[in-house]
Amino acid sequence: MSGSAPGGRLTHFDADGKAAMVDVGSKDVTSRTAVAKARVLMAPDTLARVMEGTAAKGDVLGVARLAGIMAAKKTSDLIPLCHPLALTKVAVDLMPLPADNAVEITATAKVEGRTGVEMEALTAASVAGLTVYDMLKAVDRAMRITDVRLVEKTGGKSGDYRAE
Repeated sequence: MSGSAPGGRLTHFDADGKAAMVDVGSKDVTSRTAVAKARVLMAPDTLARVMEGTAAKGDVLGVARLAGIMAAKKTSDLIPLCHPLALTKVAVDLMPLPADNAVEITATAKVEGRTGVEMEALTAASVAGLTVYDMLKAVDRAMRITDVRLVEKTGGKSGDYRAE
């Protein structure tokens, strides 16, 4: 079970049931990678503005890419029990999908460390989606940020994970 210790105990709670940061000091330093995705669904006219570069606030995909990268670096400031990590790579790719009237976001985070980077990848994808919304909300308040999910994780004691 993800996020649990042997015996099914959740790792972010102490013996008394209080929230606690996991002690990763005895874990081995390994190469760890996580990939997360998200989608922003929008009206066809809104996506056309993104693809043509005519959104009033500027380069939607470029700004969202930078916002996602910056967010990954701030994850431990946003999620109370996340460890601060010395990330070795964060990449955020945004792909317009005209057939789906969507922008698909793929965020990759890497670290050489004692704990995984799933939360950093998920935070990057989420904030990139929020930034797309923010930059386009004046023309399309009905946009939806959907399908935020971990799609791949490698490294660490729990091994690899790939979503189906």
